[in-house]
Amino acid sequence: MTDPNGVSEAPAPSSAASLFLLAMDHRASLARTVYGIKGEPTSAQAALISAGKQLVFQGLLAALDIGADRARTGVLVDERYGAPVARQARDAGLVLAMPIERSGEDWFTLEYGTLGEDRWLEHVEAFDPDHVKILVRDNPGFDPGRRRAQQDDLAAVTSALHDRGRSLLLELLVPATAEQSADQGQDYDTALRPRLTRQVITEMQQAGVEPDIWKIEGLDSAEDAARAVATAQQGGRDQVRCVVLGRDAPAPVLDRWLSLAAGVTGFEGFAIGRSIWEDPLAAHLAGQATEGETVRPIADRYLHYVTAYERAARR
Repeated sequence: MTDPNGVSEAPAPSSAASLFLLAMDHRASLARTVYGIKGEPTSAQAALISAGKQLVFQGLLAALDIGADRARTGVLVDERYGAPVARQARDAGLVLAMPIERSGEDWFTLEYGTLGEDRWLEHVEAFDPDHVKILVRDNPGFDPGRRRAQQDDLAAVTSALHDRGRSLLLELLVPATAEQSADQGQDYDTALRPRLTRQVITEMQQAGVEPDIWKIEGLDSAEDAARAVATAQQGGRDQVRCVVLGRDAPAPVLDRWLSLAAGVTGFEGFAIGRSIWEDPLAAHLAGQATEGETVRPIADRYLHYVTAYERAARR
């Protein structure tokens, strides 16, 4: 496959450990940027968002019909707008990952309940996901006190999940501080972010934060990808793996990130969202595409990235 908007070919059978997640757990940003909703969505608006997630999921099911490997196909979806999708994914035998963080917060906050109670765990148990996901923003240049408090909270979540035999998928974003952005400009992602990512991973590990899977922003060299895996697996953490997150990047950028990561042992797939479904969904919401005309492009884009990753992994 050469064009994520073109006709898909069935990918070759996936490697044993590969995990290809279609991420649709977006909530606050989705309501704001795709649906143009300001403030808390009304019941009618929430239903519209939920219907959109159902449509995106139909794209993933269409990818299975084309030839995606069911055992390696998964969905990352939220309970708030995507509970029906989560249940359908489980019934379909797909890998299911679900977030527990509140969307739109600068620092990790549980969506349901607090760390001092079990309500958030009850939500996890109700859906029984294969992976519990947390999105975290961190940077060594952020406020030290807030960073330490966040690490402590994440360590407590790690302990609670592992005590119950659950897998933690930690999505790590390392945005530049104002000073770093002014100093590095557009070079931040290549010149500084890889090193800061490794530093954050190490500091989290030292604080007791122990994900089973690190969901990491794409890296622009195989050397940086290998260093990220080595950091994630340091200290006897040999079973920890990494996947590439999409970050709403354009297809050529994602193709490069996937190609580099796929050749590094320890990187075992991706979790890509908006780059796959945002444009087709937006066209549908604008009345420019029917539901049927929306499903196929989503399937094609998903399969494009699966095929790109598998081809690079076989080289």
